[in-house]
Amino acid sequence: MAPHTATCSAPVNIAVVKYWGKRDVPLILPTNDSLSVTLDQDHLRSLTSAAADQAWPAGDRLWLNGVEESIGESGRLRTCIDELRRERRALEEKDSSLPKLSTFPLRICSENNFPTAAGLASSASGFAALVSSVSTLFELSSSVSVSELSRIARQGSGSACRSLFGGFVAWQGGEAADGSDSLAVEVAPREHWPELQALICVVSDAKKGTPSTAGMQRSVATSPLLAARIANVVPQRMDTMRKAIAARDFESFADATMQDSNNFHACCLDTSPPIFYMNDVSRAIVALVEELNRASRAAGSGAVAAYTYDAGPNAVLYAPKQNVPLILQLVRHYFPNADFDDTFNLLGAGANASHRGAQEAQPLPEALPQGFNAAVIPVHEAGAVRRLIHTQVGDGPRVLPASECLLNEQGEPIRLQRTKRA
Repeated sequence: MAPHTATCSAPVNIAVVKYWGKRDVPLILPTNDSLSVTLDQDHLRSLTSAAADQAWPAGDRLWLNGVEESIGESGRLRTCIDELRRERRALEEKDSSLPKLSTFPLRICSENNFPTAAGLASSASGFAALVSSVSTLFELSSSVSVSELSRIARQGSGSACRSLFGGFVAWQGGEAADGSDSLAVEVAPREHWPELQALICVVSDAKKGTPSTAGMQRSVATSPLLAARIANVVPQRMDTMRKAIAARDFESFADATMQDSNNFHACCLDTSPPIFYMNDVSRAIVALVEELNRASRAAGSGAVAAYTYDAGPNAVLYAPKQNVPLILQLVRHYFPNADFDDTFNLLGAGANASHRGAQEAQPLPEALPQGFNAAVIPVHEAGAVRRLIHTQVGDGPRVLPASECLLNEQGEPIRLQRTKRA
């Protein structure tokens, strides 16, 4: 008999009101609420297959991007798997005809199509895809709500709870000591604001020097600015952001997004010793967007784009669809030779040319607002921005057909397995 299998994909989400700091580390309970935009998983996704078979050797196994990862007796992976097993066991106790999948060994294989550990929310989409695939395998959709699944995903990676929904998503920090009310809820579906798009500027795909988990707890312990952010800044900004999204008010959305990113990184700098996630290229992109918006507003128009940075150097630029060609040309002028994921065929070379190699430098756009200071930053050396990814607001996790499964009938990765990681 073939093994039981399920394959799901899950999206990246990028917060516009950031989560930074835990009030309970083992349960991953945040010090503040947060709000994010889910990005299109046709462009950025984690793909995960889960399989179970009574005949396989005992013990669960997991592969991430071709490398086997240890699943310890404790830890985040084990917590998520055990919680999902508990939910499946409850179903089996109610219906004795169900196969006892909760007792079968699990095999899980996951792949990302974007850099891991570089500030692009890889753990968020990864744990969301894991929870989605295992819950689908266990047929939990009738007994466990998406918000409840987000509570389970939160225990793997805090931001993963937001990747269980599409569109615009709030992570409610909650008040209960056991974390039962710390989960994600939809603020608005992707269809609410389809004109909002994003241009991701990948400055570095290297692993972060200070992992987020360690960095945020250092900030909690040492940053007076973070304490003020938790008590005063975030509650007001959550309200502002919800209203901006409801009204599709890009001006308010842009201001709140950039202010929150700056405040978050100021808290990192206020940490002892300070944490530096942004680099010189990151700061140059900030200066460029600020000057573009200043000139546009001075000319009688509103903000053109909004930048935000998670715990890494890579910029995510949000903008209305009609502004993206201008922003793209401007970025390609100051940061030449980046690879470009032309997912919307902006360069007009056909649907089969979505990922392009290094792109030549561009002149300054003719459509720049009057008064724009072209000397605001220098033209950077080729490759300062390595890759540009154009995407948009996306949907939540998808259940995929069996043909997409990453595991063979023996519960091993179909793609070549490399050395096991200790």
